[in-house]
Amino acid sequence: MLNPVDFSGRPFHFVGIGGIGMSAIAYILAKQGFTVSGSDLSSNRITQKLQDLGVKVFKGHHADNIDLANAPQVVCSTAINQQNPEFQVALANGLPILHRSDLLAALIEQFQGISIAGTHGKTTTSSLVGFLLLKAGVDPSIIIGGEVSAWQGNARLGNGKYLVAEADESDGTLVKFLSHIGVITNIELDHPDHYNSLEQVIEIFQAFAKRCEVMIGCLDCPTVKAHIKSDITYSLSDPSADYTVTDVQYTPSDTQAVVIERGQTLGKLSLGLLGKHNLSNALAAIAVARYVGVEWQAIADALPDFVGASRRFEIKGIQDGITFVDDYAHHPSEIIATLASARQQNTNSRVIAIFQPHRYSRTLRFLDEFSQSFGDADVVVVTDIYAASEPNDGKITGEQMAKAIANIRDQVHYQQTLKDVQDFLVENLKSGDLAVFLGAGNLNQVIAPTMQEIATAIKA
Repeated sequence: MLNPVDFSGRPFHFVGIGGIGMSAIAYILAKQGFTVSGSDLSSNRITQKLQDLGVKVFKGHHADNIDLANAPQVVCSTAINQQNPEFQVALANGLPILHRSDLLAALIEQFQGISIAGTHGKTTTSSLVGFLLLKAGVDPSIIIGGEVSAWQGNARLGNGKYLVAEADESDGTLVKFLSHIGVITNIELDHPDHYNSLEQVIEIFQAFAKRCEVMIGCLDCPTVKAHIKSDITYSLSDPSADYTVTDVQYTPSDTQAVVIERGQTLGKLSLGLLGKHNLSNALAAIAVARYVGVEWQAIADALPDFVGASRRFEIKGIQDGITFVDDYAHHPSEIIATLASARQQNTNSRVIAIFQPHRYSRTLRFLDEFSQSFGDADVVVVTDIYAASEPNDGKITGEQMAKAIANIRDQVHYQQTLKDVQDFLVENLKSGDLAVFLGAGNLNQVIAPTMQEIATAIKA
């Protein structure tokens, strides 16, 4: 997949167009006027939005989905197996085959790219950057790994010179990006299916940093501080950073702080997102916005209106006094941060953590760390592992995860299937509970039916 991208008018065909990353790029191309088609195993809200733009979307992967008469460039992600029939047709007919990252890298070079990287916080930080620039009238283009209500999706084509993009390290492809501004929020080992050690992850981020004209790094992450050469720094605790905060107040409804820029007070911020991790994400976004010339008052005015990206502590609804929250957290550090925010919001009632482990390799590698990540939950419910296309080698199960957590704390319940989870919650949730659904898989599919069943039970 080393073909150069042809922007002269040749069509694009996306294999797996419904994915959050693939669909964002397809959207930008369609808005730019290119002929775009694609396929996916199922239809969803994202594919419907693309169809509304004129994108031809096929259900299922079939060889005849590719229009050989128009010889499109075929775009795949790491998730697409080379035995895929559309990949095979492209290969047999000599069509250009592009990795998703090749196309994103080419788009970044069309603009002044602002690439947001880091093991955790990429989506929230890139969403915040895009939101601040949008509200300030900079009119950015945006490609991120989550949906944001401010631009009704995971992508936006603006008329300005900046493109805000989420730079994913999961497969190492972020080293392709040649960016005007780069941000690294933190560095941890999160993808043991691709990396053997933290050292390998550090090397990837170092390679990414070298390809950024300006690097913005978080000094609160010791790995970033030790291994990344940052031109601009930010920190919640290190007064030597270019951007830092004082007078921090975490309340159940917002986060407030005074922002300091290179020793000078900018002013007070109010952020609707909760938790230290989100204040850090906001500080990174402020550093970017200030570097591209956004006035502080425009930033301060915009921040209270930012409601976050989908599946990032996203409140899905309240039923019978029970609040249901969907969160993408699937790494021990993310779970700790998310549950700390939940506890902050629900100080007097129960926090119920419902966890679906994601990938066998991650679950096995971080079993001990996961077992210690639920300190802020009153009750923990664990279901089976979401494979995410990984083969099951039989070395780890969801039940083993539940037992590991139960060795440390009480009130841990293993529920094998999503239906088991739903039944347990309907039986055990009570008014005042904050139910937090944690995971990058399909666990959130049980939220709506659980709420509905609770509503039905009460009416009965």
